[in-house]
Amino acid sequence: MSSAILQSPASWIVLAEATHVLCNVYEPQTALQGIAWVVLIPGLFFGISGSSLNLPSVLTSYGYFFCSLSLSILLYRLSPIHPLYHIPGPPLWRITKLIGMYITYTGRQHLAIKQAHDKYGPVIRTGPNEVSIVDVDAVTSVLGAGGLPKGQYYEGRKDPNAPLNLIVLQGDGHANRRRLWNRGMSTESLKEYEEIIAKRATQLLNCILGSPDLKSVDLAAWISYFSFDFMGDMAFGGGFELLANEAERKQTWPIIEQFAIMAAIYCHVPWAARSLLLIPLPARDRLRKFGRDNALRRSKSTAKTKDLWYHLTDEAGLEKKKPTLGDVVADGAIAVVAGADTTAAALASLFFFLLSHSKYYQQLQEEIDLHFPPGADPLDTSSHAEMKILEACIRETLRLHPPVRTSGPRQVGSQGKVIAGVFIPEGTQVYVPPFSLHLDPRYFDNPEKFMPERWIDPSLAPNATAFIPFSHGPSNCVGQTLARQEMAMVACLLLSQLELRFAPGFDVAGWPRQLHDYFITTRGPLMVSVKRRF
Repeated sequence: MSSAILQSPASWIVLAEATHVLCNVYEPQTALQGIAWVVLIPGLFFGISGSSLNLPSVLTSYGYFFCSLSLSILLYRLSPIHPLYHIPGPPLWRITKLIGMYITYTGRQHLAIKQAHDKYGPVIRTGPNEVSIVDVDAVTSVLGAGGLPKGQYYEGRKDPNAPLNLIVLQGDGHANRRRLWNRGMSTESLKEYEEIIAKRATQLLNCILGSPDLKSVDLAAWISYFSFDFMGDMAFGGGFELLANEAERKQTWPIIEQFAIMAAIYCHVPWAARSLLLIPLPARDRLRKFGRDNALRRSKSTAKTKDLWYHLTDEAGLEKKKPTLGDVVADGAIAVVAGADTTAAALASLFFFLLSHSKYYQQLQEEIDLHFPPGADPLDTSSHAEMKILEACIRETLRLHPPVRTSGPRQVGSQGKVIAGVFIPEGTQVYVPPFSLHLDPRYFDNPEKFMPERWIDPSLAPNATAFIPFSHGPSNCVGQTLARQEMAMVACLLLSQLELRFAPGFDVAGWPRQLHDYFITTRGPLMVSVKRRF
């Protein structure tokens, strides 16, 4: 090969095009593989040229190659030959997932996707190989039985140095693990957890009343500590005392949020996530150690009740093959992280909506007083099935503020699939975001308004399929009944014993803007004034 050909920009443009085609066929699985493609291919081109090289010519040639490759990728992702060209969406989102990473970093992913749907319609393109669909057909065809498997997004949540947890498992592995979880969340098991919830809820009440300034109490923070302590009791037989110990709050609570934020960001680029998983990351390593240490402590103790650990380790001997300790550690840690944060987010939002709407606050308090008159136990769950206002307020809270606002995508299999009347090609990642779906006027009248009566009055009944606060289908949230039980018990206790109002000067309108979507939902302080009712 002559040096003239080697130095010709046209040669490097052709090589860049060939590399782009090769990467489309054999997609790099890690960042190192991607770097190898774009570094070694030009190097091989130099090698077969047989001509003498100097640094300026090498740098110039690599410049031609990288610019040509970048332009080729950009034009392809915007061009009619791209398989997703027929799906509308923001132009920058079509080009690169770096936009998605940035939006997630800001915590505004749920809002950005909702705004894009408002502008472009129910089926939009949110990445080079990714779509978001807001339609009831997608709920069943994507998330339901026989729907789509979990997508590449979940690859970034697979710790190479630990067993897989329930969130990332698929197929038979997921079904086998889910069977253990289902026993831990059965009606019989939930009845055993009531005593634990009651104990921690009473401690929550006492901590709130013991606050140094009852005119300014961060209710969201106290609820978070309660939820974390309870999940520790339920998953590991105890060990957490965030309600009682301020030092432990500062040490333990950041483990959840730091890992959640980090994982939510890098999971948008699976090949980068796989590479990051190979190097030490403090947030992930602290979470791993947190799960391991608590599992070791629980394995050496005997719980007074049949906690989740009892079921995950199959202490009852119901499985043909006993679960490994590593599997139980992985699921125990995810139970605390996911279970504590989702319930805490939902409970904080419930009180926010009640305090924002005095009419419903009063109606619910009257219903609670009716079922729990003075002397009755507000933590008794036997009346919950009859408490229509309580259930309606919880449902409406979960509709407007679903604990997992965007969720993770599923992946279209071979041959592609028609979803919501649109053909989605093979390999596409598909989101069905609960936040956007719950605010769709096709399925909910006055969708942005807090209206608990829509769950009571048959004439206002919403589309039930469009209500997916805990996802849908075989991979839905296994702990959703437990979360509702926690919400009901805490609401009944606090509203029966306390009068709550927003604290003076609290920015009511600004609080929802402090709810950030990092797969789980982080939240800002919810400042309230508190006084005893009796």
